Amino acid sequence: MKIKDIKTWVVGNPPPHFGGQYFIFLKLTTDNGIEGVGEVYAATFSPRTIEIMIADVAQRYFLGTDPFAIEKLWRQVYGSGYNLRPDVSLLGVLSGLEMACWDIIGKAVEKPVYQLLGGKVHERLRSYTYLYPREGDKTDVYTDPDLAAQRALDCVEQGFTAVKFDPAGPYTVYDGRQPSLEDLDRSERFVQRIREAVGNRADMLFGTHGQFTAAGAIRLARRLEPYDPLWLEEPTPPENPAEMARVARQTTIPVATGERLTTKYEFARVLENQAASILQMALGRVGGILEAKKIAGMAETYYAQIAPHLYCGPVEGAANVQLSTCTPNFLILESIQDWGGFHREILEKPMQWENGYVIPPTEPGLGVSLNEAVAEANPYRGKRLHLEMDDRVL
Repeated sequence: MKIKDIKTWVVGNPPPHFGGQYFIFLKLTTDNGIEGVGEVYAATFSPRTIEIMIADVAQRYFLGTDPFAIEKLWRQVYGSGYNLRPDVSLLGVLSGLEMACWDIIGKAVEKPVYQLLGGKVHERLRSYTYLYPREGDKTDVYTDPDLAAQRALDCVEQGFTAVKFDPAGPYTVYDGRQPSLEDLDRSERFVQRIREAVGNRADMLFGTHGQFTAAGAIRLARRLEPYDPLWLEEPTPPENPAEMARVARQTTIPVATGERLTTKYEFARVLENQAASILQMALGRVGGILEAKKIAGMAETYYAQIAPHLYCGPVEGAANVQLSTCTPNFLILESIQDWGGFHREILEKPMQWENGYVIPPTEPGLGVSLNEAVAEANPYRGKRLHLEMDDRVL
C-alpha cells in the first residue's frame, strides 16, 4: 500500500469563529482506496501559504510511500533542508500528514488509533470548555466577572466539571510584562465570583497566553491561590522554561503549558526544568500523534499529566481524543463547548459528548470523517491569521 494522492481544504469557520478564523484540513488517499484525514495547526503564515507547504512536504516525502512508515517519514521531514530542530510551521504540516497516516493505518487494520498505541485506558474523557460570549450579551464575558460566573454555572449545569477563562487583558507581541493593578484586581474578581458560583462542582482553569514576566506571574498567582484554580496556563512566554519554572516554584497552583511548543525536545526542557506539571500539546502542531505519545511517556516519568489543547477544528480534536484514550497520565481534554455548531457540521458523524465527557469512538482510524461538501461550501476568503496578537506596548 502506497500513498497516491493528497487534497487540502482551507475552511472558513463561520461566526462566532470559536476555534479560530479557519481550519486547514487534508486528505491522503492510498493506491488501494483508503482515505485518511488530518488537520494542520499553523498560524504563522496565511493559510494559502500553508497549503503550498503541505503540498511541498507531501510531494517530497509522502506520495509513493508506505503510510505505516511513521518513524521514517517523521525523521525525513524533521531533518529536511538541514533543519533538525523544532520549526513550528514545518511541524504543523508534518502533524497533519502524520495524523492522516494514522487514520489510514487504523482503517487498514480496522482498529481505532488508540488500540494501536497501547489500547484503551479511559472509557470516557473528562473535558472542559472556555467561557464564550453569546449573541445578545450586553457586556463582555472576558471582562465582566459576574457574567463569567453565570456562564460558568451554565456550563456546570450542562455537565462540565471544569471551565477556562483568561481575564488578564490583551496579549501582545511585546509580552512578557508586569500585570497592572487593574489586571490583578480583575483577575482576582473573576476567580472569586466563579468560585462562589460553582463551589466545588467545577475546577477553574486560568489562562494567561504567556503574558507576564516571571515576577509578574508570581504576583498574579498569589492573588489567585486562595480560590484554588486547577492550573495557571502559560504564565510566561514559551521560549524560556527556566523562567516559567521560577513561577512554578513559587505558587501552589499547578502550571500548565505547551500549546505553542513542538516536539519531544521542547517538552523535555519543560520537564527537566520542572516548569510545568500539566502539558498541553496541540496535536496539529506538536509533531503528530506518535510524537505526542512519546511526550506523554516522558511526562509520566515526572508524574506530569497531559491536557491536549484545542483551539482548532474537530479533526485535531479527534486526534486529541485518540491520544488521551490510551494515555495513563491523561488529566482533561479541551472541548469547544460541547462539540456542536460548525464543529459538528463539518464532520459526517459528530463527536460523542455526554455530560461533560467525550466518549471515545470505536470506528477505525481517527473515528471521524470530514464532510467534504461542507468543507467545499465554506472556503476561507479572509486575510487574517488563525490567531492574531495585539501589536501595542501595554
